[in-house]
Amino acid sequence: MGTCHLIIDSCCDLPAQLLARDEITLLRFPYIMDERTFEDDLFQTASAGEFYGAMKKGAEPSTSQLTVPVLTAAFETAASAGVPTVYLSFTSGLSGSFDVACMVRDQVLERHPDFELYVVDTYLASIAEGALVFEAVRQMDKGLSASELAAWAEEARYFVDCEFMVEDLETLRRGGRIPSTVAVAGSALDVKPLLTIDVDGTLKLVGVARGRKKAIKQLAEYYKKNVSDHGGSGYVVVGNADCEKDMARLQDLITKDDEDLLVVSCNIGPVIGSHVGPGMLAVAFWGSDKRENLSVADRIAKRIRKAE
Repeated sequence: MGTCHLIIDSCCDLPAQLLARDEITLLRFPYIMDERTFEDDLFQTASAGEFYGAMKKGAEPSTSQLTVPVLTAAFETAASAGVPTVYLSFTSGLSGSFDVACMVRDQVLERHPDFELYVVDTYLASIAEGALVFEAVRQMDKGLSASELAAWAEEARYFVDCEFMVEDLETLRRGGRIPSTVAVAGSALDVKPLLTIDVDGTLKLVGVARGRKKAIKQLAEYYKKNVSDHGGSGYVVVGNADCEKDMARLQDLITKDDEDLLVVSCNIGPVIGSHVGPGMLAVAFWGSDKRENLSVADRIAKRIRKAE
């Protein structure tokens, strides 16, 4: 038995085979399609082609946060095993699951006061969350204790950078992930929107591209401009929502000057896919400290939001 147990959730969008380990527990976010509720098992049951094919035919899947029973079962199982545990949670900027996890953690610790359980808000989503999880597993394998791993993650989360392209912003608008005014502007311009995950874990529109070819090129350029030697340098995570040829093109552009670079290729899972739609293409990597880009006003606003 190891010295640390890691709980993660399916919004990290990493390949399921990378997560099939005794030391890792995967929490599956639910999604609803055609009035039926499914668990996001990272396309182990249904394929990405089937899921996104349904969306292309007009299906509008929705999602919900992790439930109290699911989180309670995972935390109680970990407590019964007695192995100090860290849960790396999907960003609180896009879901209420982190707050629910904190509530459940407190309840479990009341029943098991000697158990070590840490819940960390990653402020990340999809393959950006995946990049943090991928490195967290490597850190765990190096022997970090649960408390050390939680402290590492609370600092490392600010160094994970990403950029992603979507076909349009309507699906994100419908799910309430971006303001309607931003979605209308993107549609009116007939461009491919480029977004990132801000320091507080919310989505931020950072650019546009005329057509997918230019968007793919801009994603590669964004990576080359912003990648750094911090943390998990030596690998990059790329993801696609049923556009594997475009992902292959992005990988070629990224590895053109570094053939030794490890590329972790992912399918964007059904929960994230429900909000971005088919055609999303993303790159995530280790960059500079995102907190350094905050203005004084932004820092004050962030403190106020945390205090609330």
